[in-house]
Amino acid sequence: MTFAALVVAAGRGLRAGGDGPKQYQPLGNQTVLGRTLRAMLAHDSCAAVLPVIHPDDHDLYTTATQDLDDPRVLPPANGGPTRQSSVRAGLAALRPHNPPVVLVHDAARPFVTLPVIDRVLAAIRPGTAAFPALPIVDALWRAKGQTVTDPHPRDGLWRAQTPQGFRFDEIRAAHAKADPEAADDIAVARAAGMDAQVVLGDGNNFKITVAEDFLRAEQLLR
Repeated sequence: MTFAALVVAAGRGLRAGGDGPKQYQPLGNQTVLGRTLRAMLAHDSCAAVLPVIHPDDHDLYTTATQDLDDPRVLPPANGGPTRQSSVRAGLAALRPHNPPVVLVHDAARPFVTLPVIDRVLAAIRPGTAAFPALPIVDALWRAKGQTVTDPHPRDGLWRAQTPQGFRFDEIRAAHAKADPEAADDIAVARAAGMDAQVVLGDGNNFKITVAEDFLRAEQLLR
């Protein structure tokens, strides 16, 4: 089954430091966003990729993708003030293409692998979304300030990643009535009554968030 990828790149990403939003910063000989787009395009079932960018970033986007010559890359959509509004705008831009399945992916996760995408696609069913995650293996503790209060069980807890996958019509309908402050698209889907299935993610599919993450990313490239 073919899919369209919605790559959310409308955030500011200032915690990562550097000059400008992290998705447009260099990572090896490409930008972070360029690597992420190529990672999605590498899948044989990818029919289209639609980036969602900040309205002020069109020049940055053009520069970051000038050497990406692939007709499957659609013109970028303008995002909104929240992730939910940005995804909703991206889904509206995808509507003329009407893909059976859409994968929503963070622009700052450039190391997503084909097996992770395969596992997400295999788990999507009518009424059921899917997303990759890693089980939490560290001990968890609650604290007030710097003072530990009590342990928290880690059984059944997962660290969510992207891409998060959905039947296109179902997630578009869910976003039409979603809470603007929803944590992610799985939260939007579940609020609309959908089920969600977790599949195994990948430790290298991390989200570049702070400056140290760029160092880790550069090490992966080497």
